[in-house]
Amino acid sequence: MSGHSKWATTKHKKAAIDAKRGKLFAKLIKNIEVAARSGGGDPAGNPTLYDAIQKAKKTSVPNDNIDRAVKRGSGAEAGGADWQTIMYEGYAPNGVALLIECLTDNRNRAAAEVRTALTRNGGQLADPGSVAYVFNRKGVVIVPKGDQSEDDILEVVLDAGAEEVNDNGDTWEIVSEASDFVAVRKAVQEAGIDYESAEASFVPNLQVPLDLDGAKKMIRVIEALEDSDDVQNVYANGDIPDDVLAQLEDED
Repeated sequence: MSGHSKWATTKHKKAAIDAKRGKLFAKLIKNIEVAARSGGGDPAGNPTLYDAIQKAKKTSVPNDNIDRAVKRGSGAEAGGADWQTIMYEGYAPNGVALLIECLTDNRNRAAAEVRTALTRNGGQLADPGSVAYVFNRKGVVIVPKGDQSEDDILEVVLDAGAEEVNDNGDTWEIVSEASDFVAVRKAVQEAGIDYESAEASFVPNLQVPLDLDGAKKMIRVIEALEDSDDVQNVYANGDIPDDVLAQLEDED
């Protein structure tokens, strides 16, 4: 889930002990297959594949699984599926806008699962174009906080095309144009700074502030969507203030 990055960071921490880890692994493997199919199986010449592999490794996907995914995607090994990317638009309760990115080999199944997850949890599908304008395609590089201050990070990434650095508690979120995130990631690496992930994402340009009840309802919808094997990413414009986030964490 992407939307309020502090919540995303909290979920990222929980991923290590999440019972759904196998499902997360499968989604990361899909990313690798698709990247290898579209840009070739050599990470050195395919930045999208490189970043997909790094993300999988940082989530402890076994190297054998990664290698087989690259081979399937590049055609070096049989068994790769014909994955299609489909974007759905919808709403969670309280008018929270949702962009739902699916990677599927069965469009009808994906559509049915998205519709069911939304309607059973107080959300609804939206017409194409009614939600997409709330989001901009951006590059997002996440860097764990170390000794570097925000100014230190800015100094490293500004010339590479970074637009802003956001404080997400335990991490720095570096936002750029989608076309610049590879250059930003390389600048971070060349400075000897570790990073958690680097990818093109959808960032809301308008956010809906939520109270505790609204935050719970948004999270319930997003988690139901993410439970589908066909749903790869969910982007939301619900903003969870720090005090509400603290209440959510206290309840877990």
